[in-house]
Amino acid sequence: MQTEAAVASTATSTQGSGRVFGIVFAVILLIGAGYAGLHLVDDLSIVRTHSTTPFVLLGVALLIALGFEFVNGFHDTANAVATVIYTHSMPANLAVIWSGIFNFLGVLTSSGAVAFTVVSLLPVELILQVGSGAGFAMVFALLFAAIIWNLGTWYFGLPNSSSHTLIGSIIGVGLANQLTAAKTGTSGVDWNAAMGVMRGLVFSPIAGFLLAGLLMLLLKALVKIPALYRAPEGRKPPPWPIRLLLVLTCTGVSFSHGSNDGQKGMGLIMLILIGTVPTAYALNGAVSGSQVKTFHQVSVEAQQVLNAVDHGAQVNGNPRDIVTSALQQRKLLPDTTPALAALIAHIDQQVGNRSSLRAVPQEQMGNVRNDIYLANAAIPLVLAQPGLSKEETATLTSWRGLGVMATQFIPPWVKVAVALALGLGTMVGWKRIVVTVGERIGKEHLTYAQGASAELVAMTLIQAADMYHLPVSTTHVLTSGVAGTMAANGSGLQWSTVRNLLMAWVLTLPASILLAGGLFVVFKHLF
Repeated sequence: MQTEAAVASTATSTQGSGRVFGIVFAVILLIGAGYAGLHLVDDLSIVRTHSTTPFVLLGVALLIALGFEFVNGFHDTANAVATVIYTHSMPANLAVIWSGIFNFLGVLTSSGAVAFTVVSLLPVELILQVGSGAGFAMVFALLFAAIIWNLGTWYFGLPNSSSHTLIGSIIGVGLANQLTAAKTGTSGVDWNAAMGVMRGLVFSPIAGFLLAGLLMLLLKALVKIPALYRAPEGRKPPPWPIRLLLVLTCTGVSFSHGSNDGQKGMGLIMLILIGTVPTAYALNGAVSGSQVKTFHQVSVEAQQVLNAVDHGAQVNGNPRDIVTSALQQRKLLPDTTPALAALIAHIDQQVGNRSSLRAVPQEQMGNVRNDIYLANAAIPLVLAQPGLSKEETATLTSWRGLGVMATQFIPPWVKVAVALALGLGTMVGWKRIVVTVGERIGKEHLTYAQGASAELVAMTLIQAADMYHLPVSTTHVLTSGVAGTMAANGSGLQWSTVRNLLMAWVLTLPASILLAGGLFVVFKHLF
């Protein structure tokens, strides 16, 4: 029987290799930090300002955002290495570096769609005014609330979900924004979008429990290898085929975690960059001249579609304000369609004749991005109306796709920085989570088959969520998968641990809502 002392001594049993792995990790950290820093400085070289305030706020906000990802590493990435460390399939330090590499690859190859799915839950006017006092209050409230709750649950060894924490914080900020400015008609939480995200967060651990349990039963019925169903003995590694299987599943979970969880911090970092230095990050400078020409052509066609829908009605008032009002009320108002056509025409005037998006004047970049964001968010209101032909729907959808390309992008250095923060957090905080996953969920210790089943299901579910641009919790999917294998194996569950996990799961949303909402009110008065 493996004891907690045996798990805790894993690192000390590999002191010789630990120094080598520590040096390797330090080298990777220095190279990554240097790469990110040089590219950040290069991006900021085009910013023309005599004030140091934007740069100070940028530095503080980036440090806090990366701190959130560092704490995220305590919880979610630690789950990816829990099985290989607990079963002695890999030395702890090597497992952390291995997991960090594939987290990095997962982050680097991610589309960023999950990041902007999370960001889109925020109230529209806070996104448009992210560089204002209220915008900074929003960002800092989100980050501090998530960090405080994650640190608290980590301290007690509970594999809490950073995804739940962040979504709860977003809901808290939305509610606080609505309650503190009720007379101005500001928007709060987009409950339809929030419920779509929450369904994924709630469904995934249930699916993890059932599918991992089913896979465990299939393994027992089809694979007759007794060693596969044993718990680790002392510090002895498993036979090499089992060891290879566990390393592969750890690799898959690490890559999947990076491709999904890493995006949440990336979305917040992009909000920070856009708010503090819009000159450098409001628009995607990689959009070429040929793509700008296509944007111009589709803009003309989109205006024709909208004019046909509203029968050439004239807009009365500021198009931006009219479209914003429709988005705040989340419905198509009588003057929304002509205002949207006018807004797209205005965007085309600012962008359509440029050699690339980099050629947009610096003082216009922030406003152009906000206009594109507004138009992109309002087009679905038009698409939901009956009577549009397939060609008209395709034109408006194409315009949205080009708008996304122009505004929803993540520079490679941001991905590198997030991957490093996740990996460093894992290296510091893995022990508590490994013990919980290995020994405290079931009445018997985790077997090789149970660890492999839980991780295979976790990586599959996370990749499926990526396809639908949904955030899911690596923690909840994996720990529920472990519980499912324990139930299927007849090992029994330690209900005290399960109760604590459920309590953390149930309390995370209300706690993060209250924390973020309260912090938003405080910060709003400070900025």
